Amino acid sequence: MGIRILATVMVLLAAAVGGTGGVFLWGKQQFEAPGPLREDGTIIIESGTGLQAIAEQLEQSGIIDNALVFEIAARLTDKKGPLKAGEYLIHTGDSASTILNILRSGRTHLRRFTIAEGLTSQQIVDQIMADDGFAGSIYFSLPPEGSLLPETYYYSRGEDRQDVIERMARGMSQLLTELWHERAPGLPLETPDDAVILASIVEKETGIADERDRVAAVFINRLRRGMRLQSDPTVAYGITLGRSPLDRALTRSDLKTDTPYNTYVINGLPPGPIANPGRAALEAVLNPAQSDELYFVADGSGGHAFAKTLDEHNQNVRAWRKIRDETGAQ
Repeated sequence: MGIRILATVMVLLAAAVGGTGGVFLWGKQQFEAPGPLREDGTIIIESGTGLQAIAEQLEQSGIIDNALVFEIAARLTDKKGPLKAGEYLIHTGDSASTILNILRSGRTHLRRFTIAEGLTSQQIVDQIMADDGFAGSIYFSLPPEGSLLPETYYYSRGEDRQDVIERMARGMSQLLTELWHERAPGLPLETPDDAVILASIVEKETGIADERDRVAAVFINRLRRGMRLQSDPTVAYGITLGRSPLDRALTRSDLKTDTPYNTYVINGLPPGPIANPGRAALEAVLNPAQSDELYFVADGSGGHAFAKTLDEHNQNVRAWRKIRDETGAQ
């Protein structure tokens, strides 16, 4: 019989026969005393790990003081249920008793995973594949552009990558259904898909919250008048198709290149989204600002200068070019 097993049996017998004795009281104090952990942390219990190995892992990780006390307590209270695999959050000073309850509860630690607005489906897939908290592969084809909802998601370690993709797709579908029913009347958008396309353009045109409904209004006004959208991000998407960001400035030749997404060349909306828009961009498109503005251009401060007439717009363009020449901005 191994030394550890013999020690366990002896202590169990001592606890069972002389439960009020010194050994039992010492063990009870050890079990319920504050633990040694000095800052919150996580512990990962792999599937199939035995009780003794778990106890030793906890002690080696500095979470409990005595693996043997933890193991004995777990065996004496085994009717309360087994310890479950997973990733658990342990707080500073948690006692061995508290930790045993945590591992029996199965309430695993929830991780945060944030998808930023305006990423392409390829970029989102790449981000998910790079996160080692997920498991498995994305076994279907690349999700359609604009079908995934940018948001912060919570998940347990080991969640399947395909499952989180499907969760994002359900989120976008549910949000779009909700917002489509609340849209302003008379929009030149025939379907919810049209709203996603235009929202993706708005998302790429501005990251300033206060501007989204105003940028959306410009595009809505242009659609109503039969004017081309003339959006630079659509030109860039026509070149890369969302596989990667365009690593250079657009040229005059790019603006004339005939692609299905180049809104300097085509009339109306492009055939599909150019990114995955968030809630705010969708809300802006479906309830745009009330304005007569038809143009906007960068103003040098991170925002845009808006105009109702081409003459006003040309003045704004000249001002922007002067700023760009002086600062070297793109």
